[in-house]
Amino acid sequence: MIERTEYLNMLKRWKDKDVIKVVTGIRRCGKSTLFKQFIQYLKENHVQDDQIIHINLEDADYDFQTYRELYQYIKNKISSNKQYYVFLDEVQTVSEFQKAVDSLYIKENIDVYITGSNAYLLSGELATLLSGRYIEIKMLPLSFKEYISAFDDRNIQQLFLNYMKNGGMPGNIDILKMNPNDIDQYLDGIFSTIVYKDIMARNQIADKLLLESILKFIFDSIGSPVSTKKISDTLTSKGVHISNHTVEKYIASFMESFLIYKAERFDVKGKSLLTRDYKYYVVDTGLRSYLLGKKSDSDMGHILENIVYLELLRRGNKVYVGKVDELEIDFVAENREGLKYYQVALTTRDPKVLERELRSLQKTKDHYPKYLLTLDMDLEADYDGITKINVIDWLLQEQQK
Repeated sequence: MIERTEYLNMLKRWKDKDVIKVVTGIRRCGKSTLFKQFIQYLKENHVQDDQIIHINLEDADYDFQTYRELYQYIKNKISSNKQYYVFLDEVQTVSEFQKAVDSLYIKENIDVYITGSNAYLLSGELATLLSGRYIEIKMLPLSFKEYISAFDDRNIQQLFLNYMKNGGMPGNIDILKMNPNDIDQYLDGIFSTIVYKDIMARNQIADKLLLESILKFIFDSIGSPVSTKKISDTLTSKGVHISNHTVEKYIASFMESFLIYKAERFDVKGKSLLTRDYKYYVVDTGLRSYLLGKKSDSDMGHILENIVYLELLRRGNKVYVGKVDELEIDFVAENREGLKYYQVALTTRDPKVLERELRSLQKTKDHYPKYLLTLDMDLEADYDGITKINVIDWLLQEQQK
């Protein structure tokens, strides 16, 4: 079991604080395992078994028809004034679950932790009812640092190539060690569950082929500007007539299920967001490889860009695509300390490519740090304040840049 140290530390920091701990993320990214690791930590710190109530609401053993049944079940297990820890996995499967969560939260001796695989969890009534009373921990599949910790053979370059292709879903690890040919079958199970349970059923979408066509278009376009009109026009040219509004609905459902993330454009000079030409990135490059097949290997540069985007999210940033005059910066990462700029390229050994990749960063005249990330094995270099780093070193470093 790979320890998800950063997420685990977040739960430790928020333990017994007067907020509901909400862990969100795509299915099978490790939310339930995180709860198990945290429960083990509680037991090691003298919390007794009867003080821990852990329910996976997708388990057939727990068939609660209403939030009242869920609340009463938990209430019956609380028999003293001791501190109790309640863990509810996939809580959105219970109708009006937010009322049960709120009723548990207001008890002084109950610390509440919930997970969900859909952004709907924190929308609508729940957000209104629990406003200011929860913190969200946004969980992603394994980082590269977490990924390599599972392997004894530390051929870093080969492991990184495997990571680019197969992604970081925790369930991949055992399959890769036993029979790598079963990866697609495993990813198919995840993909089908997300499509049928989290997207089609929730959003009342009937056309699976259309859904997959739109998703394939987005997966194939990671790192490139995408508009709903471009998707609609492309599908229409292939004989599939679909409106911009319908495309928007599908994209929203993909984002709600954490399959894709949208990177908005940021005007570096004006320090403001722009309202068009978004880019999308996939939550896991393995799911992209599964859906696109051999075609997925054709754009290694954008796959590398996707990995950097996810890592910047893991490090607690808001991540935008930068625009400086007519040029583009791959990523502008924003946190409480300010901004950082990142350009990503497979290699800049060719002087013309290096010049091109540096150009947008050089036009950015503010004092914030600027980085060029590549797969080149050169020593770290500096170009008038722009730091070039090997991307694998950057992914593995302790001190985050």
